[in-house]
Amino acid sequence: MEFSAEMIASFLEGEIIGDKNVIVNSIAKIEEAHNGDLAFLANPKYEQYIYNTEASIVLVNRTFVAKGDINATLILVDDSYKSFASLLELYVANKPQKSGISPLASISPKAKIGENVFVGAYAVIEDGVTIGDNVKIYPQTYIGDNVKIGEESILYAGVKIYEECVIGNRVILHSGCVVGADGFGFAPTEDGSYSKIPQIGNVIIEDDVELGANTCVDRATMGSTIIKKGVKLDNLVQIAHNVVIGENTVAAAQLGVAGSTKVGANCIFGGQVGIIGHLEIADGTQVSSKSGIMKSSKTPNEVLMGLPAFNAGESRRSTIIYRNLPSMMNDIKALKKEIAELKANSKN
Repeated sequence: MEFSAEMIASFLEGEIIGDKNVIVNSIAKIEEAHNGDLAFLANPKYEQYIYNTEASIVLVNRTFVAKGDINATLILVDDSYKSFASLLELYVANKPQKSGISPLASISPKAKIGENVFVGAYAVIEDGVTIGDNVKIYPQTYIGDNVKIGEESILYAGVKIYEECVIGNRVILHSGCVVGADGFGFAPTEDGSYSKIPQIGNVIIEDDVELGANTCVDRATMGSTIIKKGVKLDNLVQIAHNVVIGENTVAAAQLGVAGSTKVGANCIFGGQVGIIGHLEIADGTQVSSKSGIMKSSKTPNEVLMGLPAFNAGESRRSTIIYRNLPSMMNDIKALKKEIAELKANSKN
């Protein structure tokens, strides 16, 4: 689709500097853009590119002051990053939408399918499934018995949802997601082997949640594993049985949360964070990448880092000391030598 600078500025309530009639039909990074592209500048470290970009239109903050000539038409907005995100949403909304039910899909006659639902080839929908209006189910997705899926949710290719799980409205599950597989529950036996503990609970994913590719959320042993409203989890995240993730918490790739841990609302986790089981993480907690949380954190809005993780300021100071250990060891050796010499001289 094509949009003029005037149309974009009207949508964003922005101010045009340049040609209001210039047309764009695609979106690109400011350093890679060509004629007909729209780009944006939010981070000052990319300002150098605005003076030679080939983009036809660039979104900038109203506070931007040019230090040289710019060929592109500028649209001044309050927040160029948020405005660019709004345009991306508009762009996606205007793309052709999948519709209809493939004759190659397998849908139980006991399933209830809402209006305007898309079901791709080789998707399987089992007995007792309820699917809301405007849901999109891409090819090779499996939906087990009695699963409930709310309105406007999207299940991309290869998603697997085990029986009895509940998916809310406007949930996005990317390819390879597995929701409701058995939790990791085994009891040791006298002969050294392990006996499987049946996992008879389910998973509840509330509204406006997005799970990245190959992320897994295990069913509860009893009760529910719960991903609360607004949670965003990156690719390759593991959520174990009976975990609760609080509202609007976000996590980068390879987060692992062990069983029965309760994570608060509005938390932020960097990549490869590990959390052991049966802990409580306070609301607003922020955790640096590669940290390991080994005990409950009950102070809201605390920043944690390290392995084991503790207060970020203390962790940084500890890191400095750790780095200085070799020189400190040399100082200790020198002091021990001096003490030994002093003792020897005192005897003489």
